[in-house]
Amino acid sequence: MLDAFSRAVVAADASTSVIGSGELDKLKEFIAQGNRRLDAVNAIASNASCMVSDAIAGMICENQGLIQAGGNCYPNRRMAACLRDGEIILRYVTYALLAGDASVLNDRCLNGLKETYTALGVPATSTVRAVQIMKAQAAAHIKDQPSDKFAGDKKRIMGAPVVEDRCESLVSEASSYFDTVITALS
Repeated sequence: MLDAFSRAVVAADASTSVIGSGELDKLKEFIAQGNRRLDAVNAIASNASCMVSDAIAGMICENQGLIQAGGNCYPNRRMAACLRDGEIILRYVTYALLAGDASVLNDRCLNGLKETYTALGVPATSTVRAVQIMKAQAAAHIKDQPSDKFAGDKKRIMGAPVVEDRCESLVSEASSYFDTVITALS
């Protein structure tokens, strides 16, 4: 697993050069947004169970055949495996967001995932849909704007009022990690 610092050192070492001013500027920016990055990771991690269960429920609502006899979420053991896999995917996306690098996601989560799901007969479209739902939820939590419509009394705001573009770069980065998962499954 590489973080932003390790990636810069490895790239410089591979080209037998020193870390340039452009790379140093990127590292300074990474450090400057450290608290926001930690807030984003905390927002996802503290809501992970709800995010995964809502994503799986949304996936099932759109495809009722998944919970019928012979479906990939029937019986309970398959449903539990589906929830577990959703949590694993979300955990590695969160690790990637924390490190600022997708290598941990690619190496430890996505390597062979599509082939495993294909061998088990898990429909990729359903899995992709669950990841898309988690992507939307993660963006809402990072922006600290959970939906009033769905959250109701359980709505939690993590911190101070949000400045409109405060977290756009982190939302974009997290979205790219979810897109990496979607691409790997498609």
